[in-house]
Amino acid sequence: MDEKLVPVVCPYCGVGCRLYIRSSDGHPLGIEYANDIPGISNENGKLCPKGNAVLEYVLARDRLKKPLKAKEQGKFVEISWSQAIKEVAERLKEYSKDDPNSMMFFGSAKTFNEPNYLIQKLARMLGTNNVDHCARLCHASTVSGLKAVFGAGAMTNTYRDIEEANVIFIIGHNFAETHPVGFRYVLKAKERGAKVIVADPRFTRTAWFADIYLQHYPGTDIALINGLIHVIIEERLYDEKFVRERCTGFDELAKTVEKFTPGYVEKITGVPADLIVQAARTFATGGKGVITWAMGITQHTHGHDNVRLLATLSAICGYQGREGCGVSPMRGQNNVQGACDLGVLPNVFPGYKAVSDPEGRKFFEEFWGTELSGEVGLTVIEAAHAIEKGKVRAYYVMGENPVISDANTNHVIKALHKLEFMVVQDIVPTPTMEFADIVLPAAAMLENEGSLTNTERRVQWSFQAINPPGEARPDWWIVSEIGKAAGFTGDGPKGFNYSGPEDILREVNACTPQYRGITPERLKANLAGIHWPCPSEDHPGTRVLYKERFLTSDGKAHLAAVEYRGPAETPDEDYPFLLTTVRYVGHYHTLTMTGRSRALVKRWPEPLAEIHPEDAERLGIKTGDWVKIVTRRGEYPIRAKVTRTVKKGVIAVPWHWGANVVTNDALDPVAKIPETKACACKVVKITEEEARELMKKVPPVIPEIEIVRG
Repeated sequence: MDEKLVPVVCPYCGVGCRLYIRSSDGHPLGIEYANDIPGISNENGKLCPKGNAVLEYVLARDRLKKPLKAKEQGKFVEISWSQAIKEVAERLKEYSKDDPNSMMFFGSAKTFNEPNYLIQKLARMLGTNNVDHCARLCHASTVSGLKAVFGAGAMTNTYRDIEEANVIFIIGHNFAETHPVGFRYVLKAKERGAKVIVADPRFTRTAWFADIYLQHYPGTDIALINGLIHVIIEERLYDEKFVRERCTGFDELAKTVEKFTPGYVEKITGVPADLIVQAARTFATGGKGVITWAMGITQHTHGHDNVRLLATLSAICGYQGREGCGVSPMRGQNNVQGACDLGVLPNVFPGYKAVSDPEGRKFFEEFWGTELSGEVGLTVIEAAHAIEKGKVRAYYVMGENPVISDANTNHVIKALHKLEFMVVQDIVPTPTMEFADIVLPAAAMLENEGSLTNTERRVQWSFQAINPPGEARPDWWIVSEIGKAAGFTGDGPKGFNYSGPEDILREVNACTPQYRGITPERLKANLAGIHWPCPSEDHPGTRVLYKERFLTSDGKAHLAAVEYRGPAETPDEDYPFLLTTVRYVGHYHTLTMTGRSRALVKRWPEPLAEIHPEDAERLGIKTGDWVKIVTRRGEYPIRAKVTRTVKKGVIAVPWHWGANVVTNDALDPVAKIPETKACACKVVKITEEEARELMKKVPPVIPEIEIVRG
């Protein structure tokens, strides 16, 4: 019996925790905490509830084990890998020859860097930039907003800098639940005496630890941040030397925020004026400050501007280019940063070289040996509309679940019915798979190996711990086989001939400057990983960005001056409440993984809609009653939880179980992210029988697929 401990990276959130899988002959026996590895992101090997239950979804009884071909919607026959690869490659070549932009590719932040690099390479070598991934639904605003101010769309610091800060501003981010292990750095800072400011429409577990709590209405972030900046400028608390030497746009900023007095901001946000003043003074005078955020900031029609303003707030206080300072967007999935870095976006190649830039495009044309499109491709939300119009006819989805994850999913489902050809590559059945023509069974993250990039730009290698079930194969193998079958058989970067993920990462090293020195050999030898940028193999990696200059054209931070805009939908007579979406600590994304964990489902069995006691009393609703949330896009049945956690007039619903049937797909004009954090709704009390009837119209998060004889 060959029992061993294999170091892996947790497949869940962007903290990128290390742990060991104890296995024997490829079978999992349990987990062990990685308390013997110095310098990792989860100090002392700590794990959250999801990390502790990490083996349960891998052992799910409904794991996909053979390639499948649809006989009709939701009914499949088993086919061989050779047949599946051949059919997918031939169909993609046909669309490529006819109209490359009739194809859409959906990458995945739930898999390694290497297959993400390959899926965008495949799309682009087939002639289209229609490739995107879940960052569009979570942190697209972070990428575009930070790039506009600082020149690059990434966390400027590390977790260590959160611990060393004197003041931490957490906005739109229930840090204690979405990233519990990362939140330990906040607690360590607070134990040292740091002040914690929390701004959130809900009084969350994170807010329990706040020294100052600002409960603003969903979608009023611009007003709140402008109000803080107003006080800081009015009282000359900003870092004048830093602003003078390293920033541009200060005069326009000062003029724009003049009217955002604390009293004016209180009327918009509901936050008392004295708290706004107190928060601004505390943040600006801390000496070393960090701002963290997540989807409460990004998932808005003004998410891009929200992020620009937070970067501006950090810059005017001089909280850039120093240890203990910075801006820290917290990525949701464990490889969102990596998928962005490696170009799984419709507007950039790996390393953020714009597809529309002739010089950058020429580099990749020579590197991959083929002509490339300079036309910016479609985002995932835009793709759904393009499918409906018949412009996109083929869709390749790798490890994603747009039927649950996209906003306004009733529209997405309607669009998917119109597709001519759909490929779904995943580890378990999903509602999206019901629309697939070909299903490709993938190995889970613990069943293969590769590199991952966590939210603090830390690139780590995760080793194969256990064997995949049946004929499931690694994502990199599947995409490379399709690439070869599609005719891309050239040598080196000009083809898809790889013997393993190490070959692919070496190709990434050659074309992505930030990853130049992050070789597979270095990652395997250093389990704590390396922070990019790492320009050479003898470079130690970079903890803090922008010590001397920003990555903008003039090397300075471009401060943002932004007028107030609220949500695209606000309450009215027909829809008198403001709906926002939230997450539970024990669940993840669309439940494809945590929904198959008995331990997690037992602890967090169902969603609950939070409603303020005064609103509940007026509507005759008690905790445990069934209600339906109604918006202009659909209806969603759910039990109620009467609580003062939410402000009066606000309804908060966890999205994991399919609540996106009611969310708004209105887009931020720059980031193209949908506004799933704020829309108008009404709440109607219903019977359990009515709820059960409504549930039949909501896609099941864990569907049962039918395998029939060929």
